[in-house]
Amino acid sequence: MKRTAEKPSKPRAKGQKGSPRRREPREATEAPAAASDPGDAQESPAVVAYLRELDHPLKEAVVALRQIILGVSPAIREEIKWNAPSFRTTEHFATFNLRAKDRVRLILHLGAKVKDTAAKGLEIADPAGLLEWLARDRCLVTFSDGEDVQAKRAALESVLRAWLRQV
Repeated sequence: MKRTAEKPSKPRAKGQKGSPRRREPREATEAPAAASDPGDAQESPAVVAYLRELDHPLKEAVVALRQIILGVSPAIREEIKWNAPSFRTTEHFATFNLRAKDRVRLILHLGAKVKDTAAKGLEIADPAGLLEWLARDRCLVTFSDGEDVQAKRAALESVLRAWLRQV
């Protein structure tokens, strides 16, 4: 019996088939505090795995930013889309851009499909000046490090709530 129990652990590291299911319980036992959080249903095993493997100098800022975004609303879900963590309710509205190594960028958008708001634009209050508009329905928020994420936290939460009301 022990051989049978040990065999699945070897292919798990090598094989694709079934590996996410086997890793998920393992993550839960490694981080019991996170497993008991009520927002757990929002978290995606694919994003957890992506962040575990992420090689970025500002990884801690990315993780903190992810928690802020998920904390804005219980309706927010995450997944890997466009090769990065992406967030959605009914539509995708935010995606990390992690190509630069000296900053963390978050793109706020209205999904992949062009909508009426692309022509008329969005009205988002931004008293802190976080948003760099790329188009009428798409903008960029840039963070220099973890301290910058925390300093802009309240303003970002406000912008995200306003953004979600218009999605």
